[in-house]
Amino acid sequence: MTAGASGIDYALLVIAADDGVMPQTHEHLAILQLLGVERGAIAVTKIDRVEPQRVHDVHREIAALLFGGALQDAPVFDTNATRADDPGVAALNTHLRAVAAQWPMRPDDGLFRLAIDRVFTLAGQGTIVTGTVVAGCVLVGETLLLAPKPKGQAVRVRSIHAQNRAAPSGRAGERCALNLAGIEKDAIDRGDWIVDPRLARASRRVDASLTLLVDAGVPLHHWAPLHVHLATQHQVAHLALLDGDTLAPGQTGRVQMVFDRPMCALPGDRFIVRNAQANRTIGGGHVLDPFGPARKRRAAQRLGWLDAMQTMLDTGALDALLAQAPNGLARSLLEQLTGKAAAALPLPADTRVVALSGDDALLVAGSAWSTLTARLLETLAQFHARTPDEQGPDSSRLRRMVAPLAEDALWRALIDEGLLCGAIVRSGPWLHLPSHAVTLDEAERLLAGVLLPAVKNGRFDPPWVRDLAKARGVPEDHVRQLMRKLARQGEVFQVVRDLFYHREAIRELASIAALEASKHDGTLAAAPFRDVTALGRKRAIQVLEFFDRVGYTRFHRELHVLRTDSRWLDLL
Repeated sequence: MTAGASGIDYALLVIAADDGVMPQTHEHLAILQLLGVERGAIAVTKIDRVEPQRVHDVHREIAALLFGGALQDAPVFDTNATRADDPGVAALNTHLRAVAAQWPMRPDDGLFRLAIDRVFTLAGQGTIVTGTVVAGCVLVGETLLLAPKPKGQAVRVRSIHAQNRAAPSGRAGERCALNLAGIEKDAIDRGDWIVDPRLARASRRVDASLTLLVDAGVPLHHWAPLHVHLATQHQVAHLALLDGDTLAPGQTGRVQMVFDRPMCALPGDRFIVRNAQANRTIGGGHVLDPFGPARKRRAAQRLGWLDAMQTMLDTGALDALLAQAPNGLARSLLEQLTGKAAAALPLPADTRVVALSGDDALLVAGSAWSTLTARLLETLAQFHARTPDEQGPDSSRLRRMVAPLAEDALWRALIDEGLLCGAIVRSGPWLHLPSHAVTLDEAERLLAGVLLPAVKNGRFDPPWVRDLAKARGVPEDHVRQLMRKLARQGEVFQVVRDLFYHREAIRELASIAALEASKHDGTLAAAPFRDVTALGRKRAIQVLEFFDRVGYTRFHRELHVLRTDSRWLDLL
């Protein structure tokens, strides 16, 4: 019954006059309410088998059953199916036809989804699947995917029967039979889906809002097993409670349903749960996020995301969802969460779009973009205050300080915009604020013209500041101050205090480090670097620590690991 009722808009609740309202009637009505079916009619059957008073009593039972519910005002029809001219059957037929004629068609602007409830073969036709089209529209000749199979097998639609008639298309709300090419019957199971390729992703963890019926019996505790029916899917799941330690009958709470096999779902999909013995319906609800995390599922940030998902379901707007994504959301993920094509996504006007690889893009809320930009400028200001002698960090190092979890494309877009508007400046590989620029007066330029060749000629063993000052008869403080200015301009690099290497020597040492690391799975120890550069052990360690400091390498368990995300050497 749950599989058949999923996806319908109007229900016919059938009650036999001789039996009256039975326990199964209560259960069926509860399922309809949990699935969100709010319109329907009541058919009282077998009135020829009972006395008129019994029919009257059944009407009273029905009124009590429906009181206060969505079907409270549903029309009731007394029927006798043994008579061909029964007026009750005729009235019911007329009513249903009138409802069908006036019922608004479901919008079919979503991505296609059909829940499979039957699969068979026909001679000369091949594989046939039947089910209700939950969303979207399909045309003859289209290629779709079977889900939630691990890899998603492609299938082509040979022909379509919609509402028992051959048709060129099938759309949301219709019962359809699809003749599929490219797949055998044995590869398809009841509960599978035929979907648009953009909706083929499945998950074993589904976050949802769950309501227990008042007569559910006992409260639910963490990791309680339940039977979950979603569309035509049926699996046992363990519940991880997200809002408390128990969920009592009559209460609503957020849960994560953990399945043994992947499930296909979209936010807003309704489901029914039955007890562990599968002999009683105890509640139901709707999906919030079909891709729940394995860890930190009760963290404040995660619960805020679920709040935003509920807001999206209630309003149809994406503002709250994008606001919960400080580093943006992939457009493909939003298609999965909304069930809509990219062109139909209701994006806020200030949304930034950053192109990703393939045909995807990153969507960033305007407020999130402003926050990242402000954090970028604030981090640079703090860096300059902390290390005034350095020109600034390179792009990779700055990213690790500002937004370590941001996509490469997003970070590049932030940097490019900052450079374009002049908020930041690039000097070689370094990024800095415009106010942190270094200028030399005439005397400093003349002295630099003498000191730089001396440092360059020193190659891997350049002279110390004191030696440069002594050789030129210049105060040591003057030389130190000038060398720091040259370091901020990217002409030299301070490896340790008062020891500056020329840019070309650093580039050469960095290339040697990269070559040696490539021979050892991207790692470098001090000893082999010392041997290949002919540096002493102390100096080799100092140079490697300098590479760690500027973000070219990172230190991990006595080894220096070459960073694959650093462009520091390319920009020297």
